[in-house]
Parts: sequence; structure tokens; C-alpha cells
Amino acid sequence: MDILFAQIQADLRSNDALRQSGALLQALQQSAAGRDTSPIAKTAVEEIVAAPSSAVSKKLAFDLIRSSPRLTPHLWDSLISGVISDFHFPDPDVSAAAVSFLSAIPSHLLSSLISQSHQTISSFFDSSSSNLRFSITETLGCILARDDLVVLCENNVNLLDRVSSWWGRIGLNMLDPSDAVSKVAFDSVGRLFKEFESKKMSRLAGDKLVDSENSVAIRSNWVSSMVDFVWKRRVSLMSRALVLPVESFRASVFPLVYGVKAVASGSVEAIRKLSSKGSAADGVTPLVSGNAEKFVGVSDVVMHLSPFLESLDPALIFEVAINMLYLADVPGGKPEWASGSIIAILTLWDRQEFSSARESIVRAVVTNLHLLDLNMQVSLFKRLLLMVRNLRAESDRMHALACICRTALCVDLFAKESVRRGQKPLAGTDIASLFEDVRIKEDLNSVTSKSLFREELVASLVESCFQLSLPLPEQKNSGMESRVIGALAYGTGYGALNWTEPALEVVEVCRPCVKWDCEGRTYAIDCYLKLLVRLCHIYDTRGGVKRVKDGASQDQILNETRLQNLQRELVNDLREVNTPRVSARLIWALAEHIDLEGLDPLLADDPDDPLNIIVANIHKVMLNMDSSAMSTNRLQDVQAVLLSAQRLGSRNSRAGQLLSKELEEFRNNGSVDSVNKHQCRLILQRIKYATLYPDYRWAGVSEAKGDYPFSHHKLTVQFYEVSAAQDRKLEGLVHKAILELWRPDPSELALMLSSKIDSTLLKIPPRAFALTGSSDPCYVEAYHLADPSDGRMTLHLKVINLTEIELNRVDIRVGLTGALYFMDGSPQAVRQLRNLVSQDPVPCSITVGASHFERCALWLQVLYYPFYGMGPIHYEGEGEDPQIVQQKKSSKPELGEPVILRCQPYKIPLTELLLPHKISPVEYFRLWPSLPAIVEYTGMYTYEGSGFMATAAKQYDASPFLIGLKSLESKPFHKVCSHIIRTVAGFQLCYAAKTWHGGFLWMMIFGASEVSRNVDLGDETTTMMCKFVVRASDASITKEIESDLQGWLDDLTDGGCEYLPEDEVRTAAAERLKISMERIALLKAAKPRHKDKSESEEESSGEELDDEEREKRKKKKDKKKLQEEEKSKGPSTLSKLTAEEVEHLALQAAVIQEWHVLCKDRETKVY
Repeated sequence: MDILFAQIQADLRSNDALRQSGALLQALQQSAAGRDTSPIAKTAVEEIVAAPSSAVSKKLAFDLIRSSPRLTPHLWDSLISGVISDFHFPDPDVSAAAVSFLSAIPSHLLSSLISQSHQTISSFFDSSSSNLRFSITETLGCILARDDLVVLCENNVNLLDRVSSWWGRIGLNMLDPSDAVSKVAFDSVGRLFKEFESKKMSRLAGDKLVDSENSVAIRSNWVSSMVDFVWKRRVSLMSRALVLPVESFRASVFPLVYGVKAVASGSVEAIRKLSSKGSAADGVTPLVSGNAEKFVGVSDVVMHLSPFLESLDPALIFEVAINMLYLADVPGGKPEWASGSIIAILTLWDRQEFSSARESIVRAVVTNLHLLDLNMQVSLFKRLLLMVRNLRAESDRMHALACICRTALCVDLFAKESVRRGQKPLAGTDIASLFEDVRIKEDLNSVTSKSLFREELVASLVESCFQLSLPLPEQKNSGMESRVIGALAYGTGYGALNWTEPALEVVEVCRPCVKWDCEGRTYAIDCYLKLLVRLCHIYDTRGGVKRVKDGASQDQILNETRLQNLQRELVNDLREVNTPRVSARLIWALAEHIDLEGLDPLLADDPDDPLNIIVANIHKVMLNMDSSAMSTNRLQDVQAVLLSAQRLGSRNSRAGQLLSKELEEFRNNGSVDSVNKHQCRLILQRIKYATLYPDYRWAGVSEAKGDYPFSHHKLTVQFYEVSAAQDRKLEGLVHKAILELWRPDPSELALMLSSKIDSTLLKIPPRAFALTGSSDPCYVEAYHLADPSDGRMTLHLKVINLTEIELNRVDIRVGLTGALYFMDGSPQAVRQLRNLVSQDPVPCSITVGASHFERCALWLQVLYYPFYGMGPIHYEGEGEDPQIVQQKKSSKPELGEPVILRCQPYKIPLTELLLPHKISPVEYFRLWPSLPAIVEYTGMYTYEGSGFMATAAKQYDASPFLIGLKSLESKPFHKVCSHIIRTVAGFQLCYAAKTWHGGFLWMMIFGASEVSRNVDLGDETTTMMCKFVVRASDASITKEIESDLQGWLDDLTDGGCEYLPEDEVRTAAAERLKISMERIALLKAAKPRHKDKSESEEESSGEELDDEEREKRKKKKDKKKLQEEEKSKGPSTLSKLTAEEVEHLALQAAVIQEWHVLCKDRETKVY
């Protein structure tokens, strides 16, 4: 390999262009194979980039340098000098190659290069060479939209003016005579628009920057100016796009559509208010004053794009159709625009080249369904469900189902309201039309199914109904959601109960789901029963069907009649239910809300009577002893039917008689445990009391509340079942898709556009730490930003020259310790800063990666050269070591002798390598014992206040007793749950997190306060003792924490909590115990002993009685005293403690018990 590299370097040093090109191709091949080509890159910089060469060799050399893992700062200097010299090369192809390399230059060197060569770069736009114009347009289009350049412009006004003028030139190049230049200009403008909303390119480039108000204003100014240009020159741009080659036409679509949409929807005015002209934007006249001109402009673009929907290029069809859908949503948009686009997209479904993009096709169609007219929406439902059923990606399938279900509810509501207002009814607009397809209907009515699609569909429908019952979100701006919200508001009439009509249709259509055998999964059926119970409670099915003279409307009477009929059908379906758990829950849902008073008394002995069927199924569930019932956790099923029996028997005498017989039989069964026997006895007493004293029973005992007290979450022993895991996964997918659609989180850009400019919406950069002293000649402060998705951290530095002279060169050397590594694999990084003016801050940044969870730091060294460029320095000292003198003489004389400043290390907190892990409390406590690695330690902090002021019961101001752990709210932990003992300052907090690399780290904090004994004048201080228990999935995580417990506490609490060693904790506990025992002894000694009459007589009689007689008299006396106390008190189970005191005692006992269970020192006794 060394021989091959030597041969390549020798060819590069030759003057033969052909040999150089061949050598560079060989080097690129070696680089692609993963070998280190740094020596060859160094030779390429010196022999090709920094010397005259052909355009082909230059391009190949730049490609090799891009792929090289690292370059030294001196090589970067040579490289930039070579690039600047190539700008003036006579051959425009060489200049174009040099221009293309600008995008690979680091941002800390880019600013100075632009400052030196801005005039030359501007002149390239007017070059007669189309290749050079193409290169400058493409390169600047990539660079100018990035975050790092926006930050550079924020700190340099001259650079901002140049970049703004360059954007204008890029916009003019969209009309360039050359097709290649015009296409790349369209691409660049489209990239600017996309970057304004998504910042996708900045993330790919590795920029981890925080937007400030100025950076948002700068980018908004560029976007608004380009939108103005596109709108004013839209006719010319459309004409230029028409003469582009077909394969290049795609690039022109998005910039045109975005600019026209921004003007037509009015968002450009909000963007202008965000820009630097924000203060004067209120006085600027709008770009377009009337709606007619906006509509004409949009129509022109639609007519321009429509013919391309019939193109032969599938990618062009998709691009044009997506952008036409984007335009169809503007005010005044026509459904025909959307229908043509959706039809064109659907034609791509069977295309071979689009088989891997079917998720994108479905997502595009279902997201824009609301733009179509009702007829087309209805006709699309059946086909879309079959298309969605075949999608492989679960997230796309859930999103599509959520869109379809919401649109189906919207269509149903809209059509019903239109009929109420006298319009002609439209066929196929009801919810049942979703299930008209033969395959969907068969899947719904079959008992077993191999796919989960039917469960996903029912769960999505039901969850959409629950979202419809909530208040509709407010729409301040016209956008993609405005038509949906408007149609839903039109359909519900903003009425509180209008949503129940489509919900009633949903529970009617989905009734067969209670018969499903889903192999233990119950999530979809639980959703269905929850909606059924909610509707029964709203319509009060217990009271029967209301009448007109009671004030009921015709719609209400119809809906209640349908619901009563549905209940009777579900009662009959009880015999066909295949899952014991579903049977028990369906019994509860029906028994809780069925109209018992409306049953015919003459059919009391009929086996088909609803009450008889319910009682028979209760008997079946209670006495079901087969193995399948036992494996599905029969305990929950029995508890559910016992609850149903108690509430059902308490509100109807006939039901009470039937259930009393069943409960007696169940109670006398030999296989019933003692707990269920005692529970049956209690239920029988309650039913008996309610039967004997019907006028005295409390009405609220058996009142229906509309709650569904069950869930698909199973007991701890069953969390390892496959069905339980599938239920939890399905619930997460459905909830995420529904919430993203119905209650989406607005983007920061949308928030800023809706409320002009508000500094609270912009991210605040983290607090910077000073790494040098205030008297040092160079002041350095730093902060870091973490990107867990890429496993990277970026350290942002601000260097200020505090001397009175201009420093021509300052080097920042960065070394790493711990798990950090540089992205290019080099052992250290060097940033060279040039021409530091006094008191002028200069930013720079270093991006590093983290390989694993470990404490790490960045070590900085600042080298500044006060004599840089002042000629060589001669050393004639005789007392110096000769070797040092030789090293100084051998160094480059033009640099001068550097002054080295060693900075404080920048330590990365361990918490920065964590992510919040959202988890339910049940799952948290289930998995807690399974985490193998554990570390325990004690912390302490003090807070002011005592008594009531120091407890959590304080109602108005924030209680100070958790002040030491306040910073945990900003740390990357998910707070699972917390138990606060209100009467004393005690608590238990549970947190869950995971590392960047997949390990779990969970933490419990137990706290108990103690009033300080040494209290000075002023407020009393109270000491909070905190027991921290950390469990992790890997021993390396706890080992890293245990290596520096105080440092870990500082990372968690920002220095608010102090670590206490175990010896001090044990000593303090023994001292507190000793003091408590002494106080108890003093109290006992000071308290006079109470003597009764018999004891005084015994003492007066002397000591003539022996010990045996005295013992007998004492026992007799104690027995008599006990009988008197029982007689005086009588039998009672009442406690003198209030309910709140009992709650406090129970919580306190739970926290203390958990603390002692997890206590490391088992020998410490607690009194």
C-alpha cells in the first residue's frame, strides 16, 4: 500500500495532466475503500490546488480533499490561497471547480474568504461561461440558506448586504438563457423556501445552532424578497419553465407554487413583519391589495401546471399533483384542482417504479381528502381503505386511518346538517359506507382474523369520536386544517351533543367486534365499550326512551330508541362472546345502563329476557374454571362481574333476587377463595338492605357516572404476554396518529407567524461559561448544544481580543477526554482565527460525537501570536538548553513565538447524554426490579421555613420544601409519578430516562425533612434528607455515576444538593435515635404514675401477700378493667382519625417502607 501511495504522489508531482488525473482517480478509489488518504490529499493541495493545473485535475483534487478525513490548519491555508488564485484563472472551468469547493469550506474560514473575494464572486454571475454561472448559482444556493451563514451575517453587516444581493442574483438566474443555470437557480430558491420551514439542509450539514431574533429576521427578509420576486415575475418564470427540458421542469414547480401561495394566503405579510423591516412593516403597503388579483395569480399557476398531470414521467406527475393540492387550499380554491391532482396521484399506485412509494401516495391523498367535494370523498373511502390495508409501515397506516376516520365523521356531520337545512340527502355519506366493501365487511363480521387491520380501524374510529366530543381547536389562519374545522363546526353547529349522532352510528356498525377472538388482545374492544358507556350515560338509557311531553325532540327520541335496540342486540350477543374478559366487561357495560324498569314482567321466566341472559352470563363467568379462563387472569373477570352484580341487584328487586341466588351458589363453591367469599357476603347484605328498605337507600350508590373502569392493561404477572405487548403498541400508534392529526403541535415558525414576533417563542441559548480569566489577553466563553438524534455535541465558542492591538492570528486547540471523538477521527482540533480586532467577538464552533455514556470534557488551549508576520526572531541566550534553542530556530520564523493560555476544561454534564423516557407508572414499577445495576446514595439540602410553611400543603405560593430539586424539571428526565405527604415534608419522586445509546436509567428519590437544631435569628431552616436510588440496564452506567457522586448530584440539581457519605448518614441516624430515646426517657420519668383504689389498698395492706396471690389479683383486675372498657365503648369499627389523616398516614407508611426495603445497610434498626 505504501508503494501504491508513493506512486500516486509521484504522479501528482509530475506536470502531465493525464498522469495526474489517473493518480487522483486511484486515490479516490482508495478513499472509497475506507483507507486514509491524508498524505495524498496533502500532496494534492500542494501540487494541484496551489499550482496551475487543468480543470479536470482540479475537480478530482477537490473531490479527494472532500473525502479526506482531516486536514491540518496549514493545509487549509494553502487550500484557500489556491482557491482564491483559481478565481482569477483564465479558464472559466477552473474557476467553476474552485467555486464548487466553497460549500466544503468550514464556516469559521468562510467569512474571511467571502470578505476577500466578494467582488470576484459577484462578477461570476455576469460571466459569459454558462458552466461558471451554473457553479456559482449551485454553490451559493447550498451555502447561503444554511444556519451557520445566517449567524455569520448576524455578526457582520457587510456580509449580510453581500449575501442579500447574491440572493437577488440567484433569483434573476431563474430566467437565465441556459437551461442548466435556470434549473439550478430554481433549485436554490426552492431550497431557501424549504429551509425557512424545516431546516432540513442545516441539520444534514451538522449545524446545531439556536435561532435568535436577528437570525429569524435575516432569513425572513431573504424569503420575503424572493416571494416578492416570484410573484411579480411569475408570468416570465412560467414561460421560462415551459421551455425547460421535461426532466428539469420539476425544479421550477415548488418555487412558483410557494411564492404564489404565500401571497394568496397572506403569509408573506407576516413574514415581512418577522424580517428586519418588522418595525416599518406595518406602514408598508401590501404586495397585492385585492382578492381578485390573488385568485387570478393562483389560477394562472394552476392552469400552467395542469397539463403536466398527464405526463409520462411518474416523478413529475407526483411533484405537480402535490403542489397543486398545496394551491387548492388557498381562499377561493376549487375542488376541481384537488380532484384532478388526487386522481393523477392514484394512477401511480400500480406503477412499478412507484411500488416503494405507496406510503407517500396514500399520505398525500388522505391528507387532502377534505379539499374534495362530498361525492368524490364518498367514492374514495372504499378504495382508500383497501389501499391503507396493504401499507407496510405502521405509522403511515395509522396516519392514513386517522385521516380517513376524521374525514368520514366530517362528511357524515356535514351531510346530516345539510339535510336539516333542506338540502337533498346524498347517498353513501354515513359511517356504514366505510364497511360496504365485501372484504372489509367480512373481516369485521368474522370471529378470527390474521391481520390487525380491523382492530386498528375500530380503535381509530372510536378515538376520533372522542376527539370530536372535545372542543374544536381554534383556527386563526387559513391553512390545511381550516376547511376541516369549518366543516366539523358546520356539522355540529357548535352544539354540545351533535357529535353523538355519528358516534351512535359507529357503535352500531362496529357491534360485531365484541364477538372477536383476538388472541387475548382487548384494546379495540375496550375502546368500543368505552364509547358505548359514554353514549348510554349521555342519553340516560336507564330511564328508558323519553317522550315528547317530557321535552324530548324527535332526534333525541330516535337516537334513544336506536341505543335501546343496540343494547338488546348486545345482550343477545353475550352468548357468542369468545373472550372471558370481554364477556365480563360487556356484562358490566350493559348491566350498568340497561332499562330494568322497562322490561316486561310477564316475560320474567323467559330465557330470552335480557335480565335472565345477563344473570346467566354472570353465572357463567363466576364458575368458569377451564384452563383458558385461568390463563387470562380470571381474578379480574370475577371482580368485574361481582361489581356488576352489586350495582345491578341494588337498583332492582327482581335482579336482586336472581343475583342473590347466584351469589349464594358461588359463595358455597369449594373452589372459591376466602376473599371472594367475604366479598359475596358483603354484596348480599347490601342487596338485602336495598330490597328491604327501598325508600332509605342512597340514590348515589348505584348511580351511573359514564366511566369505564377497565383497561387493556393487565396485572403484573401478565405484562410479558404477547397480546399485552401488542395492545400497548397499538394504543401508542393510534393515540400518536390521532393527536398529531386532531391536536398537532404548531411549529415555531407557525407560532411566530401567528403572533408577529415574540421573543418568548425563540429559543434562548444555553448559559455560557467563561473558560479564561478576566485579565487574560484573550477571553473565551463557551456553551454547548446537544443533538441526541445524531449523537453529536457542538461547542460554540466566543473569543474576544482584550488587548489594545490587533491579533493577526489566534489558534484554538481542542482536546477530548472521555467518550467524545472528533467527527473526522483526528486526535485534536485546531481553529485558526485571523485578524482579531480589539474588543470584537469572533465566534467559532467544534462538533464532536459521543460513543457511549461516560463523563467527558473538552480541553481548550489558546495560542495567540502577537508577532505574527513580523519576521524571524533570533535567540542568542547562553543559559538556555541547546535543544530548546534548536527547536525554536527550526520553527517557522514568520509565526513568531506564541503565547499559550491554558483554559479551564469544559465539562459535559452526564445528564446531557440522557433522553426522557415516557412510561406509565404501572410499567415503570413492573420493570424496576428487572434493571440489574443499582447505586444508592444520600443527599441533603436546606430550605427556609418550618411548620405549615415548610410543607406541601401550602395552597398559594410555591412550597419551598422541594427547592433543592427544582432544577430537575429542566433535565432530560420523564417524571413518572410522585407521592407527596402533605402534613410533613416527605415525598417520593420517580424519574425515567434512557441514554443516547439505548441503555435505561431510572431513579427514585425519597425525601424526609428534619428541623435544624442550630437555628440562628431569622427564619428557621429545615434540612431535607434525600435518598437517591438509581437503577440501570448496564453496570457501566451506574459505575460512571458512582465514580463521582457529588458531580452527578451537581449535574442533576445544579449544585442544589450536597452528597452525604454513608458513614455520616449512619452516625447522624444513631445520634437522632439517641436524642429521641433520651427525650422519651425524660418524659416517662417526669410523668406521675396513675394509681387506682385497689393498688392503694394493696400497698396499705403491707407485704403480707406472697407473689402468687399478687399475680392472681393483678390478672383479675386487668380482666375486669378490659370488660368495663368494652362495655363503655360498645362494638364499633369507627376511627377517630379523619379521612385526610388516614391518607397521610398511609402515604407516609408507603414511602418509609419503600425506603427501608431499598436501604443498603440492613443492620440499622429503625425505631
